[in-house]
Amino acid sequence: MQNGFWDDPKKAESIMQAMRKDKYWIDLYNVVVCSLDDAEVLQEFYSTGESTEEEVKKAFVIAKNQLDELEFKSTLSKEEDSLHAILEINAGAGGTESNDWAAMILRMYTMWAENNGFKVTTLDTRDGEVAGIKSVSLEIQGEFAYGQLKGENGVHRLVRISPFDSSGRRHTSFAAVFVYPVVDDTIEIDINPSDLDWDTFRASGAGGQHINKVETAVRVRHKPSGLVVECQDSRSQHGNRETALKMLKSKLYELEIQKQNKARAEIEAGKMKIEWGSQIRNYVLHPYKLVKDTRSNHETSQAQKVLDGELNPFIKSYLLHGKK
Repeated sequence: MQNGFWDDPKKAESIMQAMRKDKYWIDLYNVVVCSLDDAEVLQEFYSTGESTEEEVKKAFVIAKNQLDELEFKSTLSKEEDSLHAILEINAGAGGTESNDWAAMILRMYTMWAENNGFKVTTLDTRDGEVAGIKSVSLEIQGEFAYGQLKGENGVHRLVRISPFDSSGRRHTSFAAVFVYPVVDDTIEIDINPSDLDWDTFRASGAGGQHINKVETAVRVRHKPSGLVVECQDSRSQHGNRETALKMLKSKLYELEIQKQNKARAEIEAGKMKIEWGSQIRNYVLHPYKLVKDTRSNHETSQAQKVLDGELNPFIKSYLLHGKK
């Protein structure tokens, strides 16, 4: 590296981040090339009796799986795809039923993230009065977290026999999921302090029971955009202010991406609006078991596995469907 490279830490980190991203794609490509070469060599050995048919088939399966993975990763080529993600879950109308469904979705994404090597941090939670949650904000940290989760934006619909209904009737519940990228130090998001309205209030738990006697929770409103962010998970007001500002910057960055990226805007225009009744995915637990994505039409009868975090087939099918 040239002398003085680290004199401007922000610029240097931006260059290093770009280099790491390029190395990531080069390494992926080299893995596929090596697998294909291995399969080709084994095929030649098989023709001379030096390898078995089983060895050749195994090598080609490995090469095909790695090629499929490269094709999937190629859908994550946008600048923001490699960033960490903030995922918000909001229960729909319906009280306890929807609150419980929101908690089930929280568990589903938490298990998916942990199973795929991501770190999960809770930024803000509002508990339901009886059960479940009214809303929650998570930060999902890891390579291409946002790129993989961006297709989860929308309304998720559950059909089941309610555990809260003594008559055993079938209920339909809704919850909305919003995902946006976490801005890092290499991304400049300028916010004029005069554009912010700050409020403080007491953090509260389930049933409205106060868990703090001082106003540590914060709410910030960005006047030009109308965006509002709340945070109450930290025990200090200072910590909540920092987290709320980080979340606000991430939301503003997502808005800027949508404005600048014409190709993405066209894709977004073809999506269903995020509102009740326009769900992106249905989770049916009664009278049969089925999870189906309404955009890619990918479906499975293994509903419990999906609720246990097995979301990769849905994530991949949606991203590949969008690419086509």
